Amino acid sequence: MQHLRLFIGILLLLFAQSANASPIRIKDLVEFDGVRSNDLVGYGLVVGLNGTGDGLRNAPFTEEMLSNILERLGVNVTGEQFRPKNVAAVLVTASLPPFARAGSPMDVTVSAIGDANSLLGGTLIMTPLNAADGDIYAVAQGTIIAGGAAAQGDGAAVIQGVPTAGVIPSGAIIEREVAFDFAGMTTLRLALRTPDFTTAGRIEMAINQDFERAVAVMLDAGTVELSIAASGMRSPAHALGRIENIMVEPERRARVVVDQRSGTIVMGEDVRISRVAVSQGNLTLRIQEAPLVVQPNPFAEGETVIVPRTDAAIIEEPGIGLAEVREGTSLSEVVAGLNALGVAPRDMIDILKSIKASGALHAEFIVR
Repeated sequence: MQHLRLFIGILLLLFAQSANASPIRIKDLVEFDGVRSNDLVGYGLVVGLNGTGDGLRNAPFTEEMLSNILERLGVNVTGEQFRPKNVAAVLVTASLPPFARAGSPMDVTVSAIGDANSLLGGTLIMTPLNAADGDIYAVAQGTIIAGGAAAQGDGAAVIQGVPTAGVIPSGAIIEREVAFDFAGMTTLRLALRTPDFTTAGRIEMAINQDFERAVAVMLDAGTVELSIAASGMRSPAHALGRIENIMVEPERRARVVVDQRSGTIVMGEDVRISRVAVSQGNLTLRIQEAPLVVQPNPFAEGETVIVPRTDAAIIEEPGIGLAEVREGTSLSEVVAGLNALGVAPRDMIDILKSIKASGALHAEFIVR
């Protein structure tokens, strides 16, 4: 309970500071239509592993790929039996940034797809990276930096982090550029990352005030359109260079986000709660297996058998009685009212769900 109060208290301080924060740049609130990254993927082979690679009996695709690579290098392995433990089949992924030029490097992520124990210290062999259209846009190769470590013996194994995935900084070279005539665009659209009519209207007003003319128009809650001709700028690049640094104060929506796996609860500063009564109890289901071994008498003809025996019980733990959560007009009052219930974070999530269902929680409720 103390951890919950401390966590919510820290969030309260952060929101109190953000309430008086300066406006935010437009570039941090929107995405520019057409200016986007493109995902790339490739299938490759990692070599140089210290006995932590794929078991080729369980991953025949690794052996087949290794044979193909060796044959392309002039090594005939047809009919040969080889079972190296220092190779692993991997998937290589990357994100091709907008306006990337041929010859520029970019980072790649490498993930094992076989039964390799670790990619630590391995080297990715030249791997082409394809986009959704099937064309090759980059080629990756280099030494992998894994995010963990693994050690295994005959009787025990130790794994720290995720050693079966890693990154290669600047591990790919861009070979093909994405065709995009940005300089020829006559209109630009700004797509809000969090659609909101109030924020979109403020962006429109801020841009028009900066240019002192009607340059932007709000199309909907998530789109603001710009006219390059009306801006008087030489090119779309010049227009965006000026627009993206204009400051706007976004509308903060009342929102509660909960993560059921970790028990994390995050509340926005505009969350409000109406007066409500809450009662909560806990049920615990306990199941214990205690098999009974039955043996025959000495020198008797019979077999030893195991008789299953299961003990099951449902325990009802005392919960909170009918408690009142007073109406809160500020985040601090909402936090104080919820803390007064004296429940654990995971129970608090269930209570918040029920309060939302009753209509007393006036905020968008997001469960992850």
